Amino acid sequence: MNDHIKVVVVDDQNISRGFFEMYVMSSKNYELVGSLRYAKDVVDFVEKHDVDLVILDIMMQEGIDGLMAAKSIKAKFPRIKIILTTSTAETRWENEARKIGVESFWYKEYDHRSLIDMMDLTMQGQHVYPDAAPEVHFGNIKRSDLTQRELDVLRELTASLTNEEIGERLCISPHTVKRHIQNMMDKTGFTSRLELAIHAKALGLVVSEEVKKRHN
Repeated sequence: MNDHIKVVVVDDQNISRGFFEMYVMSSKNYELVGSLRYAKDVVDFVEKHDVDLVILDIMMQEGIDGLMAAKSIKAKFPRIKIILTTSTAETRWENEARKIGVESFWYKEYDHRSLIDMMDLTMQGQHVYPDAAPEVHFGNIKRSDLTQRELDVLRELTASLTNEEIGERLCISPHTVKRHIQNMMDKTGFTSRLELAIHAKALGLVVSEEVKKRHN
């Protein structure tokens, strides 16, 4: 067993965590040395145990999120490799993960690669990030039919902010915010800002910092 790659999985959803456990234990190359529910616990765990790879979900119901945990791990134990995962289609976290030094980023619902493939490539020294944003159907369109600025506005809209608050966050005028919202309604076929926000949240199309903090 000493030659096996030692893996810790971290996810606060029982089904996802069980899925991770199953994949790790099904491979002869890996050994599951820890299965944790909260990101806050993994930092202490890697200090006390020999760990080679951490599979870490970003969104957590309690305590710090996966990105913060990854940052702490990389600061103290840069040799430990990390695969960050998410069931959402939020792409903004990819850049944050790269800055932290996270080796790989895996969209659970959208990546064509299996988790084992991600683990193998990561442990071979590769940095595995998606080639393109997840393609999600959103009303009458796909995610790629929205501009980056429309996605920015939609992200803040999911936090139930007013046009004035969104404009302040994005350094644009409330009138411009209103225009972007109308453009998105015209594209998607949704008839209100509330409908836009509800569907975006349900699909995990974007996740605002406010919503992420509430989730934590």
